[in-house]
Amino acid sequence: MKVCPACQFHNREGLYFCDDCGSPLFGDQEEVTITVPFTQKLNNNSAPPAVIQEIKNVTPVGTTVLKSTTVLVVKFKQAGQEVRLEPQTEIVFGRSDSTSQTYPDLDLTPYGALDCGVSRTHAAIRRKDNSLMLVDLNSTNGTFINGQQIPPEQPHIIRDGDEIQFGKLVANIYFKS
Repeated sequence: MKVCPACQFHNREGLYFCDDCGSPLFGDQEEVTITVPFTQKLNNNSAPPAVIQEIKNVTPVGTTVLKSTTVLVVKFKQAGQEVRLEPQTEIVFGRSDSTSQTYPDLDLTPYGALDCGVSRTHAAIRRKDNSLMLVDLNSTNGTFINGQQIPPEQPHIIRDGDEIQFGKLVANIYFKS
């Protein structure tokens, strides 16, 4: 468990941001203590040997495997709401628009999509065997996984707990069995 330094919420391992308040968890770093040998003789009033803190980069890894009972939970940070979805061959994310007859599988409008720059057909999650792939559908403002923009039309694997960003709309995706 990772404890949020801002609100003390207990988060699952592998998250970059607190599920409760959205503060960074520094999940990509691990603190390691290294004891440095001290060669001088210490008297009883002296401080103990120096300890140096070193930061190592560690990539948190959630599972990529979907079970037959897996349900996707998409949790929207700005709106503080979540949506449960059955994994399908393809789930299109975007904004509904009756004028252009655009109706994505998951309409992100109730979660602030228009203000966050979400395109009408922004991105899709595609099932491939027992895993999920995120594909940007040539959106105007981009699609990101854990802060990294993905190129349009190039599938990228999704892991449990990943942060997905549609334009500026931020969500986390979880695999629940």
